[in-house]
Amino acid sequence: MERLIVDIALCIIAAWVVAVAGHLVKQPLLMAYLLAGFLIGPHGFKWVTEAHSIETIASIGLMLLLFMIGLEMDLKKMFSAGKAISVTAGVQIFGGIALGWLFFRLPGFGGTWLEAFYLAVAAAMSSTIIIVKILHDKHELETLAGRITLGVLVLQDLVTILFLAIQPNLKNPAAGIMFAAFGKVLLLVGLAYVVSRFVLPHVFHRVARQPELVLVGALAWCFAVAGFAGQLQLSPEMGALIAGVMVSTFPYTLDVVAKVTSLRDFFVTLFFVSLGMTIPMPTWSLLLYMLLFSLFLVGSRLLTVFLPLYKMKLGHRISLLPAINLCQLSELSLVLLTLGRRSGDVSENSINIAAIAFAFLAVDSTYAIFGSEVLLRKTSIWLKQLGWPDLKDASTATKEAAKGKRIFILGFCWTASSLLEEITRDKPTLLQEIQVVDFNPHVIEQLRRRGVSVVYGDISQRDMLLHAGVVNAQLILCTLPDMLLKGASNFKLLRQLRELNPAAQIVVHAEKLATLPELYAAGADYVTAPRLLEAADLVKVIEAAEKNLLAEKRQEQLELLGERREVIA
Repeated sequence: MERLIVDIALCIIAAWVVAVAGHLVKQPLLMAYLLAGFLIGPHGFKWVTEAHSIETIASIGLMLLLFMIGLEMDLKKMFSAGKAISVTAGVQIFGGIALGWLFFRLPGFGGTWLEAFYLAVAAAMSSTIIIVKILHDKHELETLAGRITLGVLVLQDLVTILFLAIQPNLKNPAAGIMFAAFGKVLLLVGLAYVVSRFVLPHVFHRVARQPELVLVGALAWCFAVAGFAGQLQLSPEMGALIAGVMVSTFPYTLDVVAKVTSLRDFFVTLFFVSLGMTIPMPTWSLLLYMLLFSLFLVGSRLLTVFLPLYKMKLGHRISLLPAINLCQLSELSLVLLTLGRRSGDVSENSINIAAIAFAFLAVDSTYAIFGSEVLLRKTSIWLKQLGWPDLKDASTATKEAAKGKRIFILGFCWTASSLLEEITRDKPTLLQEIQVVDFNPHVIEQLRRRGVSVVYGDISQRDMLLHAGVVNAQLILCTLPDMLLKGASNFKLLRQLRELNPAAQIVVHAEKLATLPELYAAGADYVTAPRLLEAADLVKVIEAAEKNLLAEKRQEQLELLGERREVIA
């Protein structure tokens, strides 16, 4: 027991020291945790060598990690997934597994068909934690590419649950055994659903004012379902994931997440440090196979993600960005391989290759996602040269059609959607004078259905603006905040627009009031500051609250929303 406490202390201290050093040189925290584990583990300085301690640390961290992933899964979004998500996820997961099974039969990888199957399933899964964290930092979770990426991740997690269910019986895949395994899964899911639907809401409601009871209750629920899964001879890790999923579907989810999140970083750190301990000292042979593994994974993602999205006519951007986002190995992949090793189905060599590939791809994909705009532009040029054209952009015909448009809306998101609704209701004749420029295929389709002229293109590109016809515009509006402008800012866009069209009236957006003078000095005719409008509205809310009229104001708002038919709700 004392040894375990010392080992946990060493893990946390090493993780903190290496993470601080990594932060100073602007390296991903995940890489720091893996490096810390490697340094203090049996392949490094050997400060932590007890296999039992490492396994205990990893098991605790893993179950909490999966519980957290389950909490963050949105079943409503999963079941309402559109064609782009469902088709892409199906092709990526099952196509990736099929390609992987063929690839990992090569010498040096899977020695048997079963080991190749484990490796194929592992290579088909991407890291939820890495992707969600980076897309959140880039403010891209709500973009179309971000939603497709998250949809694929959710369905990957669903396939992982099914794999964990049948994993103990893969050596003897008889129909009866498989049906029994699925029966156990249905029993586990059914019982977990009944308890989470009819028991837990009342319990959490009663203890909601006691934060420590909410926290302990959530943890008790996690380990209870994990323990029951173990009793059914299913994976306890799968039980933890199901426990999180069941809690995620109900109103008290946010409260539970808020309480349990305080433990997430601690256990996630332990989990990744423990993974770092399993990374062997690289040899030339391991590095060679790791590079082959990584090249296959990246190639399979481009093949199984880009192709279906491109065939659905979503253009280069929406087809490439999800493929780039998904180019890494999931932390759950290492879990699957570890379970395979326990069953005697996966060799130590395969796990070593996957562990090094996980670390390599975690770092590389982080840089790739942050630099996805640059990759997108360069790749788009190559695709066009190879005969893979982008969506129809601002051609000569479009440019001629745009000459009759005097109002240009550059970028179409929430504010532009509400603006268009107001124009449709109050000044419908003005719609014929509006030209929208955006690169979201779904937005373009909806606008064209409403008879609004729209051009596909990236507003941060000077040539695009020129061919779209902004030189003829009388009024140019950009309602996008800087965080949504990819490869540009309102200031840069303004200077470019003023160069192209000195006579136009230009309206841009500002989040910070301090930037208004700079934008006006750069040539803006007006700068919108939505925070001022929101503040004025909140003053009215306060006045209504003081008069106990919030219910009436809320009803008025709901009635107004019921009448609106916006492109982006």
